[in-house]
Amino acid sequence: QVQLVESGGGLVQAGGSLRLSCAASGRTFSSYAMGWFRQAPGKEREFVASISRNGGRTYYARYVKGRFTISRDNAKNTVYLRMNSLKPEDTAVYYCNAKYLGSYWGQGTQVTVSS
Repeated sequence: QVQLVESGGGLVQAGGSLRLSCAASGRTFSSYAMGWFRQAPGKEREFVASISRNGGRTYYARYVKGRFTISRDNAKNTVYLRMNSLKPEDTAVYYCNAKYLGSYWGQGTQVTVSS
C-alpha cells in the first residue's frame, strides 16, 4: 500500500503557473503508474494526466494538453504536475493517484485560478 500527500496548490491569476507535487511513502514507488485528477465544485472527478512507471509514457486530457506537464522522480518518490497558462476553468481540487494492485488517492490540494 502507498500513502500520497499532495502540495503546491494555491491561488493564481489566469495565465499564471503552479507546480503540484505528490510525495509517496514506501519503497516501491517505481512500481506505480501515477496520475493526476481534479474535481471542481458540483462536478465529477476527471482525469488530468498520467505517467508510466519509468516515466517513459505520459498521457493528457485534451483540455490540459500543451499547458500541463506531468513528470516523476523515482529517487524522490514524487510525481509532479507543472501547470502553465492556467485558466479559471482549471479551478478544482487536484488529486494524486497511484495504481498497482489497487488504486490509491491523496487528500487533494486546492487550485484556484482567478480571472
